Amino acid sequence: MFKLSTIVAVAALAAGGQAALAAVSAEEAAKLKTELTPFGAEKAGNKDGSIPAWDGGYTTPIAGFQNGGKRADPFAADKPLYQVTAKNMDQHADKLTEGAKAMLKKYPESFRIDVYPTRRTAAAPQWVYDNTAKNAVKAELKDMIPVNAYGGIPFPIPKSGAEAIWNHTLRWRGEAWHVAIKAIQSTSDGKHVVTGIASGDFQMPYYFKDGDPAKFDATFWMIKMMMSGPPLRAGEGIVGREHLNGDKTQVWVYVTGQRRVRKVPNACCDTPTPASAGVSMFDQTDVFNGRIDRFDWKIVGKKEMLIPYNGNKLLATPEAGAVMPHHLNPDAMRWELHRVWVIEATVAAGKRHQSPKRRYYLDEDTWIAVLADHWDANGQLWQMGFANPVVMPDLPATTSPQMFGFYDLISGAWYYDSALNDAAEQYKIMPRYPDTTFTAESLGGEGVR
Repeated sequence: MFKLSTIVAVAALAAGGQAALAAVSAEEAAKLKTELTPFGAEKAGNKDGSIPAWDGGYTTPIAGFQNGGKRADPFAADKPLYQVTAKNMDQHADKLTEGAKAMLKKYPESFRIDVYPTRRTAAAPQWVYDNTAKNAVKAELKDMIPVNAYGGIPFPIPKSGAEAIWNHTLRWRGEAWHVAIKAIQSTSDGKHVVTGIASGDFQMPYYFKDGDPAKFDATFWMIKMMMSGPPLRAGEGIVGREHLNGDKTQVWVYVTGQRRVRKVPNACCDTPTPASAGVSMFDQTDVFNGRIDRFDWKIVGKKEMLIPYNGNKLLATPEAGAVMPHHLNPDAMRWELHRVWVIEATVAAGKRHQSPKRRYYLDEDTWIAVLADHWDANGQLWQMGFANPVVMPDLPATTSPQMFGFYDLISGAWYYDSALNDAAEQYKIMPRYPDTTFTAESLGGEGVR
């Protein structure tokens, strides 16, 4: 395990600024084959055994699963070890995020945290591990942009908060996939409004298995969504090509009333995203997404925290049983104790953002930003962001299949994006799409009204 002194030293270095940082030494990178997992997590368990050692992750096929179908819960027989409620939360305060504490206080009769045995299921193909090892000694952060990284976690032994958040952004989740998407906004009085029903195609050129790193053009993420509902939005579409240099990211939307494709002028940060009908900001996608230069990033440290994990239980729960008036149903949620990197983001000098202070909790095994705390311009705790990592041994990975959202801790409204509960297709692994799939021209060609 990392010694506390090591974590403090890393945090101190991270707090010193966002200057260009060099890759780690070969000696330090060698730890990825000994005391660290291939992704840079601590391989050993914790002292009391409540977090077990990582033993390669979960790669056992889920019985009856076929690509494109529903993924069952391989741990359905597990029972909660204990529950955290508003009444006993003080006993577990050191393991709870500020957002989780606020939710327990705001909804003491309905919100709770059921804590299950910790299962370190994270896994990836060997070629991803091999690329991660190469990145450790080659990748650098220049002007907040990773260079010389490809096909794996870019900074498995991070030296700054910026490197850590790039690990989340460039985490392993496959090369290409299809998802049937449904987005739900819940109002402060508990009414549910469907903001989008869509067919979503996704691709990560950064993770092309047979790709040539020398020819990688830094377009790391591609998305295409075609809306089929609700009726007001049917026929809309959005295409995005996300670049490591945020200035080169491109997003287009098909506007049904004009029957034209329009380029989104500011597809980043706290701009409302068209895909969510303006409910969510661009950089709230997947808890955090997009350019990082709006903030200064700091590693606060590493902690054992209660986080949503191995969320196949939620995936297998029908929507009617999963979505309650003010939050997801605790009966459908699985929380576990895991070590997380705590990363703090504060708005940079000369910049602005609706949420000038944020705190992210990155799972050490996967680098997923599983939870987030957002403060508003008045310094008030505003939102709790969440994701639900799912076990996908067929990929293999433990990843978040776009099942994310946030709770507004002030108004009581909340948002649940990519509610796959009732979807016939839940994260279908696809062969590589043609590059032309993710272009403005293809968007215009599929517009239906």
